[in-house]
Amino acid sequence: MSNQKIASLSISGEVTLNLHSLNNEGGEGNQILTRQLTIIDKSGKQQTVNGISGDMFKHIHAVYLSQYANETGLALSPYSRALNPNRIAANDLLEYFKTSKTDNKSSADVIRGIVNTCTVCDTHGVLITDKVGDNKSSTNTPRKSTIEFGWTVGIPDKNGTESYIHTKLVADAGTKGSATSSNEGQNIFHRPANHGVYAFVCNLDIYRIGFNDIDRSYAISDEARVKRFKVIIKSLISSFLNPRGAMSSTQKPHITDFKGVVSIAHSLTPAPTVSAINGDYRREIESIKSYLNQMEDTSVETEQFDSLAELTGILTEVSSLEPYKLK
Repeated sequence: MSNQKIASLSISGEVTLNLHSLNNEGGEGNQILTRQLTIIDKSGKQQTVNGISGDMFKHIHAVYLSQYANETGLALSPYSRALNPNRIAANDLLEYFKTSKTDNKSSADVIRGIVNTCTVCDTHGVLITDKVGDNKSSTNTPRKSTIEFGWTVGIPDKNGTESYIHTKLVADAGTKGSATSSNEGQNIFHRPANHGVYAFVCNLDIYRIGFNDIDRSYAISDEARVKRFKVIIKSLISSFLNPRGAMSSTQKPHITDFKGVVSIAHSLTPAPTVSAINGDYRREIESIKSYLNQMEDTSVETEQFDSLAELTGILTEVSSLEPYKLK
């Protein structure tokens, strides 16, 4: 990679998943329902396909990030360390202001406290709904996420689902009632196993790591930003290698292929993303890159990958770059 600074990164790809149930819509009677989405394909036709919510991959990444941040000694709130989805509490920020002996007078001060207190909150965002101390402007203070995941969407005519019966092994089942309140009887239900080629998109605004969007300054040091960047990328790799979604204890996804494009922006020009729902997405991204580089030389690079191993190699190389810093 020619430029050692990286401002943003995006991944557009096709991931092939078999026999998974990473995301469901709930249940109806004894039937677990797979999540279904309605989309418009490139030709303008309406299609109904399987899908995995971006919330699922965001959760998977946040769990890895919390674990790696804790392992490497990066800042974490008690909630994030415990994998609590609330991530941070107003009292954690009050402790920060007390320890650091800094002001708590504005929303910008609260954002600075969030960024300094918790790596997960800095990366995945959070909304502070409580008033922080006597700071009247601190109610409903948002920290926007620096990483974004779209729906992982089944490509039309390349996905489907089947339903399988599941029973619990019960000794002497014939002598016990079905689904008794004591949970001793036989439980029979149906659950889905999905398969298909899915369009995956995500984006990471690396220049915003540690950045306070309100006072337009960096709340942490350059060294701390580099450390956070490395664990964010490591967590992204782990999210692909071992996605910990719904029902994975007995329906671990068979990931048989992953191919696509990693776009890397070395300036504030966005790293281009085109969904693999469009079969020409690779060519589209390469064309966008060439046009963007006409306006600003070498502002965008692309790396194509044809396997999970190649993607891992690209992201490993990316992790050695320096996060871009706004002036």
